[in-house]
Amino acid sequence: MAKVLIKTTLGDITVRLYDETPQHRDNFLKLAREGFYNGTIFHRVIKNFMIQGGDPGSKDAPMDKQLGAGDVGYTIPAEFVYPKFFHKKGALAAARTGDEVNPERRSSGCQFYIVTGEVYSAGKLTQLEKQMAQQQLQNTFNNLVVENRSKILDMRKNRDNAGLMKLQEELEKQTYAKAKEMGDPKFTDEQREAYTSIGGTPFLDNNYTVFGEVESGIEVTDKIQQVKTVAGDRPAEDVKMLSVEVIEG
Repeated sequence: MAKVLIKTTLGDITVRLYDETPQHRDNFLKLAREGFYNGTIFHRVIKNFMIQGGDPGSKDAPMDKQLGAGDVGYTIPAEFVYPKFFHKKGALAAARTGDEVNPERRSSGCQFYIVTGEVYSAGKLTQLEKQMAQQQLQNTFNNLVVENRSKILDMRKNRDNAGLMKLQEELEKQTYAKAKEMGDPKFTDEQREAYTSIGGTPFLDNNYTVFGEVESGIEVTDKIQQVKTVAGDRPAEDVKMLSVEVIEG
């Protein structure tokens, strides 16, 4: 089992890395051993959501410098182990660019976030499940459209409106058939227990790779999320990672 100690200007956080996400685990350990994170800051802090760090450009960055785009020149394939690992409070996950430029949802090679989140009512989770079902339908339909893109373009070029309407009806039928096959997305009992007690960010589930969790120092993440921030959600006073050290594994 791998563990990493993150020493910050506001206290220490120990995170445990999951063996089930080996590429993310090994990459995080490699960067920690190289001292990559030492001196970087938590450059994006949003109360009741998460604290994000790992941008190499954040070391001694002036307050007016735009942060968040720094990387190491590579990305990591998504390693979703869902629903076993989800966005409960204290989850350690990899940041990434958006779906429009990153449909495979590959992770940043260095930027990560720790979930602080909020506590949800049972009713709110049920409402989220309905939204997730609608999103699943939309994503399925969009994927089918991409698969039929050349056919659609040809019909548009030939102004075949009747053909387009017929194809749309067919894709809608296929969408509902696939959705029935997959079943509606539901939170597990473990997720419901966590989200209604300690909290988290359930709307991020199965979209970003969760590769570890806070083992001790959750009160430090709470302290960090409370700091005053300025434009870009950057803390008004830098919250620095003094060192990130491998202590086990």
